[in-house]
Amino acid sequence: MASPLPAFVVRRATPVLVVPSAPTPQEAKPLSDIDDAAVMRFYSAGVHLYRGDVSKEGQDPARVIREALAKALVPYYPLAGRLREEAGRKLVVECYAQGVLFVEADADLTADDFGDIGYPPFPCYEQFVLEDTATTNDGGAEPVVDRPLFYVQVTRLKCGGFIFGHRVCHCMVDAPGCVQFVRAIAELARGADAPSVPPAWGREMLMARQPPQPSSYPHLEFQEPAGGPEPDRMLTTPPGDKVCVHFFFGPREIAALRQRVAPLTCSRFELVAACVWQSRTAALGYAADEEVRLSLIVNIRGRTGTPLPVGFYGNAFAYSAAATTAGELCHGGLGFAVELVKKAKSAVTYEHLLSLADLMVATGRPLFAVSRTCILSDVSHAGFKSIDVGWGEAVYAGPVKIGEGPILGLSTYFLRSTNGKGEEATVVPVCLPKDAMDKFRLEVEGLTGGAPL
Repeated sequence: MASPLPAFVVRRATPVLVVPSAPTPQEAKPLSDIDDAAVMRFYSAGVHLYRGDVSKEGQDPARVIREALAKALVPYYPLAGRLREEAGRKLVVECYAQGVLFVEADADLTADDFGDIGYPPFPCYEQFVLEDTATTNDGGAEPVVDRPLFYVQVTRLKCGGFIFGHRVCHCMVDAPGCVQFVRAIAELARGADAPSVPPAWGREMLMARQPPQPSSYPHLEFQEPAGGPEPDRMLTTPPGDKVCVHFFFGPREIAALRQRVAPLTCSRFELVAACVWQSRTAALGYAADEEVRLSLIVNIRGRTGTPLPVGFYGNAFAYSAAATTAGELCHGGLGFAVELVKKAKSAVTYEHLLSLADLMVATGRPLFAVSRTCILSDVSHAGFKSIDVGWGEAVYAGPVKIGEGPILGLSTYFLRSTNGKGEEATVVPVCLPKDAMDKFRLEVEGLTGGAPL
């Protein structure tokens, strides 16, 4: 786990704009009707912590990454542009090589000061990720129009290591798309002539049909759940009255959960998602007749019938909702919950995303309903740790905090790390009101055999 950091100071230079290292097309490119949904309008942050390498003595990681970034922005030139909003809240990226914001910094820390960090939050991440102080949040929504789409901070450490921090506009990339772009920077930093995977725009494949046909799928995620006059505790509890705890599902916990649902066949994700949803619902004490939901972030890359080109780096996922009453979920057994999770996952197809694009256009790009909803995604296979800029594998690579954007505090994701026994485990960060966390822990322990997670 992360160690408390000693007192330190980060000395930032003046941020500069990095533009593509060669001429790029000058044009305006509409985002897809999935990209410019309200839930995408924020910046997602990540960090990569590297140790020093004696073979790199005399090389400045900030200069190496800055030069590689300029080269990567040639094929990825839309990321050097700026967004504008047109009629109907439609976002278009103006590609005129305006540049991304870059800053180099130094910190009085070593890589060892961070300890054995395997999951977010990254200690003092605000110090290692460049923020745009010229803009401020307005009612919880982060502005994305007319500002850089990618921010980079490279912080040199006194041990020779460094931290590569970045923020990217989610309208431009999803998690696999972000990893693809950052990996391109890394490949160029190691001396490649071009990225191994050429980027593909392909946003026209996820535009609304004419006329829009959103009725082809129910899209429960945009309808308020039924029952219950009382507001959701997760929405009314102040952030200071919530706690975040990491739960580990290692070999013993997974075996116990599988035994509960046998002979049902399911993936590790489906099993843990069902456990978390059922336990969270019980811990929050919803009335038996209140509708509760699990919203899964499901990516369609690589699925049969999906025409997205190889190298597509835009948003290619949907929030698919499973719904039942709190009473049915808590008393129907874990297998009942798993079946709902499996059904929600399988519902997301290319046609489903086209229907979602239609809905965005027909209804003004609304934010989905979040009352009595548990939002989960799996980023354990996104490939964050595979980013090698020439200094070897990162000590830590991944998100800086638990959840981001308009669903901050309501969403979580699955990561891979090790438990207290050194075994590989699925790690799930969970945020709940303080008085509900003990109940959640008891519910999970009851399902996994009673031993501490």
